[in-house]
Amino acid sequence: MASSSRGFTTQLDFRLRRLVDISRGQVNGLDEPRKRKRVSFEGERIGVSRISCCCSDPVVPIRSCKSVEKCEEWRFDPKKSSHRSRIQASPSMPFASSQSCSVSKQGKFYPRCTPRNSGPQSRDSPPKRDTGIANEKDWGISLLNENVNETGTNEDGSTWYRESGEDLGENGYRCRWTRMGGRSHDDSSEWKETWWEKSDWTGYKELGVEKSGRNAEGDSWWETWQEVLHQDEWSNLARIERSAQKQAKSGTENAGWYEKWWEKYDAKGWTEKGAHKYGRLNEQSWWEKWGEHYDGRGSVLKWTDKWAETELGTKWGDKWEEKFFAGIGSRQGETWHVSPSGERWSRTWGEEHFGNGKVHKYGKSTTGESWDIVVDEETYYEAEPHYGWADVVGDSSQLLSIQPRDRPPGVFPNLDFGPSPDPADDQPG
Repeated sequence: MASSSRGFTTQLDFRLRRLVDISRGQVNGLDEPRKRKRVSFEGERIGVSRISCCCSDPVVPIRSCKSVEKCEEWRFDPKKSSHRSRIQASPSMPFASSQSCSVSKQGKFYPRCTPRNSGPQSRDSPPKRDTGIANEKDWGISLLNENVNETGTNEDGSTWYRESGEDLGENGYRCRWTRMGGRSHDDSSEWKETWWEKSDWTGYKELGVEKSGRNAEGDSWWETWQEVLHQDEWSNLARIERSAQKQAKSGTENAGWYEKWWEKYDAKGWTEKGAHKYGRLNEQSWWEKWGEHYDGRGSVLKWTDKWAETELGTKWGDKWEEKFFAGIGSRQGETWHVSPSGERWSRTWGEEHFGNGKVHKYGKSTTGESWDIVVDEETYYEAEPHYGWADVVGDSSQLLSIQPRDRPPGVFPNLDFGPSPDPADDQPG
């Protein structure tokens, strides 16, 4: 999932999107638990695509907007049927700056790295939400092969710097790095970016980026990305781990967001993926957590938990979990809503898949709904990740090509296997 580059002063991507189906930015109607839409993880991970909350409250606007150009609103919109409402959202609202996203001040920051002795060009634009973990090719990391320490001033008065070096340590440790940055002539905007690659004699390799910036409107952001290759101490299997953290804060509103993404893979198909997200836009806040775990032998666990609240006291959320192995497993979840007066509504549901074409479905709600039936239904789940070991190896050529320091003859890496198991634990009971 590639990350895109925008101009230095491009407005931050503060979009208050509905907790569910966040990465598509769509708003769907409600769905009966019996007809619950399955979760899909194609390209980007998509959460449960529908959320329902039942209450007798009147229409409660969750977001009011000061901008007349673009705004966004979450609203409980009761249908004609009782105890049912739908969360709706209008177009996303950027930060206060009225400058078009297609307009970039990047040109003020000079061409990057070529030719020599010219200042590096800033590509440090605000990160975009829900873009996951970029592949290494999208970063364009190009480390210098010599120590450099350069500074300069451009025609418009903006300044820049670029430096590179190499740090050495024990056990063959080596870190090659390049740092660069710049600021406008009036110090109203600034950017920084660091690239690095690390290696040692144990086979450990790491490629990483960290960047940050701020613009004249007071918006600020920070982002880091890492890709690591190492050997598991006990299984001796190669493992690749990728991670990204992103955050941004508005300079004109009480608004900001943070995301942490991670992916872990090993050569036998074991895979773990997950994300934690948080956002705030003035009087409302929202959270999302999800995870996937594949053991490489057919067992899979997936879960999602999303919730939001406003300063008025309204809260709502949705969560679910599924576990499967060899066609047998279960799904369960809950959708809930709390009104400003403290009145709580919830609906819980579950499914038991027996692997023989029979599915037991059950559930209940605080408004008296209940069901408990067995139906003929095909069981579908993803026993393997759509993006696995072979994919991540193919997308990690720069990481795999990192060359460690030459190891002198007779010198061996110091391997730390951690504490060994207690022999007493191996004794038969």
